[in-house]
Amino acid sequence: VPPEERRLRDRKHLDDITAARLPPLHHSPAKLLSIEESIAIQIQQKEAYEEMQAKLAAQKLAERLNIKMLRFEPEGEASMQYREVRDED
Repeated sequence: VPPEERRLRDRKHLDDITAARLPPLHHSPAKLLSIEESIAIQIQQKEAYEEMQAKLAAQKLAERLNIKMLRFEPEGEASMQYREVRDED
């Protein structure tokens, strides 16, 4: 029996006896990391998590206090409008 036919027959047999399937592999397989790499990744993830939590807390507090945050652009056009000197003569 050719290997391709055998594979199809085995798959059909598994389909007949069980509905359980392995989930599709969306990511690359697991790989080994050194302890140093693992710690560095964990620290990076912890910092990102804490930053996200701080942003969420600030957003909730602003909503609670009804504070509206506007963009501050010191080099922008809006901040320079009052400085324009106009000659009225």
